[in-house]
Amino acid sequence: MLTLGILGSGSGSNMQAIQDAIASGKLRARIALVLSDNPDAFILERAQMQDIPVDVIDCAPHRTRFPESVQEETAKKLKRAGVDLVCLAGFLRLVKAPLLEEFHTRIINIHPSLLPAFPGLESWKQAVDAGVPETGVTVHLVDSGMDTGPIISQEVVPIFPHDDAATLHARIQVVEHQLYPEAISQYAQKLGF
Repeated sequence: MLTLGILGSGSGSNMQAIQDAIASGKLRARIALVLSDNPDAFILERAQMQDIPVDVIDCAPHRTRFPESVQEETAKKLKRAGVDLVCLAGFLRLVKAPLLEEFHTRIINIHPSLLPAFPGLESWKQAVDAGVPETGVTVHLVDSGMDTGPIISQEVVPIFPHDDAATLHARIQVVEHQLYPEAISQYAQKLGF
């Protein structure tokens, strides 16, 4: 069975969608560990309520950097938990070596746009500000760039004339919660799980 490790910085709604897909039988996997760089993130509380082990990634005093030594320790924690595939779920730090090397082609991310359009933060706001007719959701392999890895799956989300950043983001999240578990299952099959 596929063993997942989840890294997140916020509320953990995508982690919850993955866990719901597991509980319903749509995804043959288990979440072995949830890690967050934010000790107050709701993702940790969500996981604990479902008896999923959690830990904090301590990047202090860095607000945005993910120091190499911390990545080494994160890789060790994931390996000790028996993780096969690392899923980023709203994780706001760039993953680089040694984590990328330890989990080569086994770290995936979900991003709220049709990459390569609108990488980085608040992609839904970028899309509304750009006045484009559609955006979407992308699940991709993580490489050393920001939202630049090979695409696994994408789904379009239309932008309506009445949309603002909040309404668009809410609709994007609905698609994320469906697409991410499907993409994990699809990618796991490619890995042989």
